[in-house]
Amino acid sequence: MAQSLSQLYVHCIFHVKYNADKIRPEDEAELYAYISGIIKNIQSIPIKINGMANHVHVLAVMSKNISLADFMMKIKANSSRWLKTKDEHYQDFEWQGGYAGYSVSQSKLKIVAAYIENQKEHHKEQTFIEEYIQFLKENNVDFNEKYLWTE
Repeated sequence: MAQSLSQLYVHCIFHVKYNADKIRPEDEAELYAYISGIIKNIQSIPIKINGMANHVHVLAVMSKNISLADFMMKIKANSSRWLKTKDEHYQDFEWQGGYAGYSVSQSKLKIVAAYIENQKEHHKEQTFIEEYIQFLKENNVDFNEKYLWTE
């Protein structure tokens, strides 16, 4: 083939170190817009970004020129660095070292986008930890719960 083509939809979840409720509601929109800019800067396309005080969900079309590990490292490193400049509240802000990343079929994009959009309602019924473990199980990800929350 003379050309490399791809359409990689990913749903990524990452959370604040120690699962702390650190992201203030009044800063969410600006944080999500900043993450959107990071995604665009790495030749990817943000579809939906939303979350809670302790975690973020990202649905995006990932560039064929970047690995998932690099995609997440750039989002987390740059957004963490930016948050620390906002004010004293975020001075010690950190994301946890890990993340979850899942492929999404085009036929499920609207369902995943709606799920991400409705985070506030969803988390009235389920904690982040319950949600995260459910996603791991639904996607047949082999994990040891002992190591999910170590940092």
